[in-house]
Amino acid sequence: MVDYVIIAGKKYRKGYTTGSCAAAAAKAAAYMLISRKVLDTVEIDTPAGIRLKLTVNDVEIAENYAICSIIKDGGDDPDVTTGLKIFAKATLCKSPGIFIIAGEGIGRVTLPGLKVPVGQPAINPVPMKMIKKEVGEVLPQGMGVEIKFSIPGGYEVAEKTYNPKLGIEGGISILGTSGIVVPMSEEAWKESLALDLSMLAAKGCKKVVFIFGNYGENFATGKLPLNNNYIVKISNFAGYMLDKAVEYGFEKLIISGHPGKLVKVAAGIFHTHSRVADARMEIMAAYSALEGASQQLVNSIYQCKTTEAAMDIINKNGLQGVYRRIVENVARRCTDYTFNKIRVGAVIFDGSDNLLAMDKVAEELINEFK
Repeated sequence: MVDYVIIAGKKYRKGYTTGSCAAAAAKAAAYMLISRKVLDTVEIDTPAGIRLKLTVNDVEIAENYAICSIIKDGGDDPDVTTGLKIFAKATLCKSPGIFIIAGEGIGRVTLPGLKVPVGQPAINPVPMKMIKKEVGEVLPQGMGVEIKFSIPGGYEVAEKTYNPKLGIEGGISILGTSGIVVPMSEEAWKESLALDLSMLAAKGCKKVVFIFGNYGENFATGKLPLNNNYIVKISNFAGYMLDKAVEYGFEKLIISGHPGKLVKVAAGIFHTHSRVADARMEIMAAYSALEGASQQLVNSIYQCKTTEAAMDIINKNGLQGVYRRIVENVARRCTDYTFNKIRVGAVIFDGSDNLLAMDKVAEELINEFK
């Protein structure tokens, strides 16, 4: 296994998920209960195709139960759950099968829209499948075992996660679709953003406001002002989040942002990170030319190093029509991207939270979001 990834020329160590920890702890506890033998390490398979060998801690074998823990290690990912101990207590039961119970430090789902039903412990489907597979490998045919998980400190750590916002109360979630934590994983980031959309859709909502980050939230709620309940952050992933909006059945959408992000979407760039695509000056120069700017002005805008510098030239030379072109093209591009399944409007603002322009669709929809 390659235990690191290289991002921007730097090595970052991979880790393993809470789901992998739970599966490993459960397997080790079940094995020790049945065999009466102490394990120092335990091996499990992950959906990523990587086999993990993890250290078993806090072993206790009693007459009718066995307990142990696996320490969560998220590698170099900024993961607040790193260092937590995921305990599993295995107890034999009369009925055949594998029965999962969540104890201290594991959250419980209270709102619809997640992968786990309301009222159930926050153990996602993939980790649950991993747990049952690994325990099943050491459980003799016809026997039954109860696995009770607990995570000391899970309640406190959960306050630093998305869980309170998602309606998961009482602790952290047992997560992981691959079993492996990839530092700064784009896929994990996108999935966390899509959760907000999923929660909104589960409430029966058909309209949403997309913003790129905290900066956009201040403008949307403070200046427009829009109801915060409709607002979902998309970071750099405009295309991915539009796809999710279609998947979840949204019908109306306003996308709001600063020119630095929106100008890219206006040109059909649906991943706005500068390492993926950065044609801000080319686009703003082209729109300025369409607004009648001289060749000298167009060249000045093209030579700018920042969006703010280009905006300064645009504003001083009466080229504010550039902003109208941006929102009109953003709305058109996004509508086309969804194959006309979502009605999209666009709003653009500057660094001082001043409204620069909104297209006609946004003007028509704006009051529905207040």
